[in-house]
Amino acid sequence: MSLRDRLTAYLVGLHLAFFGLTLWLYREQPLVVVVAEVFLVASLLVGVALLRRALQPLDYARRFHELLQDQNYAARLQQAPNDELAGIVSLFNGMLDALYQERLKLGEQRGFLDRLLEATPSAVIAFDFDGRISLINASASRLLGLVEPEGKTLADWQQAKARFADELDAAGRERSLDLLAQLDALALNDSRLLVDANGRRYRGLRSHFFDRGFARHFLLIEEFTEELESSEKATYEKLVRVLAHEVNNTVAATGSVLDSLLFYQPQLTAADGADFSTAIEAVKRRNTSLGEFIERFTRVVKMPAADPRPVDVRAMTEDILRLYREPCRSRGIALDWIRCDAIPALSLDRNLMEQALLNIIKNAIEAVDETMRDTGATTGHVHLELAREDTRVRLSLIDSGDRLGELPAGQIFTPFFTTKKGGQGIGLLFVREVLNRHGFSYRLAATGQGETRFDIWFPGSTA
Repeated sequence: MSLRDRLTAYLVGLHLAFFGLTLWLYREQPLVVVVAEVFLVASLLVGVALLRRALQPLDYARRFHELLQDQNYAARLQQAPNDELAGIVSLFNGMLDALYQERLKLGEQRGFLDRLLEATPSAVIAFDFDGRISLINASASRLLGLVEPEGKTLADWQQAKARFADELDAAGRERSLDLLAQLDALALNDSRLLVDANGRRYRGLRSHFFDRGFARHFLLIEEFTEELESSEKATYEKLVRVLAHEVNNTVAATGSVLDSLLFYQPQLTAADGADFSTAIEAVKRRNTSLGEFIERFTRVVKMPAADPRPVDVRAMTEDILRLYREPCRSRGIALDWIRCDAIPALSLDRNLMEQALLNIIKNAIEAVDETMRDTGATTGHVHLELAREDTRVRLSLIDSGDRLGELPAGQIFTPFFTTKKGGQGIGLLFVREVLNRHGFSYRLAATGQGETRFDIWFPGSTA
């Protein structure tokens, strides 16, 4: 029973008691009883009216509470009919208006935050109090290829409890799993450089925010590949230019001096003259080699801008294979196509791409040859694939050299890094520059089955 009902029952009961008492006195003093009954009825009516007015603040408080529960902050309480309640009603309406304005502001901020998260190139993943994904933006979905990630932990994908996007192949899933494992290992407030299986580099940060008084974690992943490569490129360009300037000056001066020294040969005896000439020629050859060495470095720095035109990729690759087929056959290396789809002409710079493919194929053949010598094998292979993949075209080169081993993917395209004995680390640097200037995706990695695979993806055809 409500307070209103209890007070009303009390008033009615009290007045009924007095009314019964007056009826008991009716025979002795009837006139007094009639007057008393009229008075009691009037008192009851006045008491009920006063009770209603006294309880009006509770009515307004109840309606205010209902509006809060329904979160109907746009509604307003009707203005009270008297001045005594006007202040309370105004206070309640003021609170509702403040809540409504705050809700509008929060809604606008949330809408702006949602649009910002969707538009930002950085990947953002937020977790609930139990470490399950509660929010993931479009960049994170594209980067990791997760399907319906909400409500799952990062470990669920590593334990095969969750699905990847259908368009991800086995290599793509492996890359995503590797990146997920690195992200899951990040400690709170830890910022670290991450490298995926394709050699692309990211900065991963795990931090937290407070929601209803409790901490929730989130991950921020920013790709640094282009920035780091640009910084590396600027550094080695400056280094190579300085080296080239100094070495070329020294080579030119040394060559001139060596040529001048040959004029003194006739003044020596025949035996001494022959030794003298042999020594001078050896130094000249080393001087020339030094000049050619620095020229290979400057070729990367002075690479011209790409001039894309329609090119038959198969025909271009076949021209390169003709140069190596006979030497490969004589060494027991099979150099052939294992798949070659009919591909329309692709837009690329033929001169630059020929040089890049020449480096890739040459490196593969040298890796196979070196592996055959190390293992005593008599055969090896370098296989090529040209295949359609939806809206892309893939050119792959698979060799049995397997020289990458357990080498981290992030080191493969590092400037001047090489696994080849006596190598200079220039070939892959040149290849990377060519592919980046065309905007082509690529991946070089060991397959784990005794082979090395170099994939290049072209965005489409000119047809």
